[in-house]
Amino acid sequence: MTAQAEVTADRNPSGARESTLFDPTVAAPPLVDVARLGFEGPLAASAAAWAEDAVYWEYTKAANPIGSGHTTPVPVRRFPADLHTGGDTRVVPLDLAEPMRIEGGPATSPALLANFVRINAGDRLAVRPNATSQLYYVLYGRGLSLVGGQAVEWEKGDFLVLPDLGEITHHATQDAVLYWVHDEPLLRYLGVVPSRARFRPTKFARHRAVEELTRIAEAPGANAKNRVSVLLNTVDQDRTLTVTHTLWAMFGLLPVDQIQRPHRHQSVALDLILDCEPGCYTLLGDRLDERGDIVDPLRVDWEPGGAFVTPPGKWHAHHNESGSPAHLIPIQDAGLQTYLRSLDIRFSDRR
Repeated sequence: MTAQAEVTADRNPSGARESTLFDPTVAAPPLVDVARLGFEGPLAASAAAWAEDAVYWEYTKAANPIGSGHTTPVPVRRFPADLHTGGDTRVVPLDLAEPMRIEGGPATSPALLANFVRINAGDRLAVRPNATSQLYYVLYGRGLSLVGGQAVEWEKGDFLVLPDLGEITHHATQDAVLYWVHDEPLLRYLGVVPSRARFRPTKFARHRAVEELTRIAEAPGANAKNRVSVLLNTVDQDRTLTVTHTLWAMFGLLPVDQIQRPHRHQSVALDLILDCEPGCYTLLGDRLDERGDIVDPLRVDWEPGGAFVTPPGKWHAHHNESGSPAHLIPIQDAGLQTYLRSLDIRFSDRR
């Protein structure tokens, strides 16, 4: 007989199987007298206090806390390019913590924080987020960063993807603006700190990213696909095929006169617009009609150097009516969502 079996037999010597269901006709056993067991003072008081925070809800009133208003949804929000135009060296958080009722610090989504980082020529800026994953995209400028005792140079169009390696110091040799996304809000919510680096620092150089995107765009049938884009991946993420274990990143092209048909996913998208002419926009909505088009859509017009948030579960479609190609970089928490098997990406099946 195993030790567990011995314990069970001692508790139920008759061998009869005890029901795990609650029987309201049977009186509850008396509470354990903690004083009789030798516990006194604070220990005795804490035993009774454990039940004070217990809350009970009828299922239909709590199963959808967003619908009931207890959890606030992720809002659609635009962040204009003038947030990083001119002025002092600074970090500009794209902060939606207040409308989402997130406490403890800024957040652009429940799991991610996006920022514009301006570093004037000759300046340096040190950062140390409590994050497992950081992604930088250089909107313009040139400089270098000191990361984990090493130096890496960067210029317009480069991506840097960094794990937790302590303080990072950025130096600009030309006026520079970086788009910076990390997962500190997720760690803040979980109440944790990184214990080790989950991937190696990685640079995606501009020329290689453009080369890959050009190859995809020029391939036969490219415009018939829902996306003309390059997905960034680091070798350690060989199961999720994402850029880190929490982050997903895409370098995409929206060709002239093209519509990227409606699609949706359960990850939040933080969309950065690199270049576009007037006439590029995104439509967002909650449902599709019989033709596969978005019903009563909200229109978000694109702006070069600006950003906007696409909430999870929203149908969205990208349109280019400008006469010129446009480029964008969506960054999502889809690394985590893919690992959890909850991304649930869907595409409209109508054209």
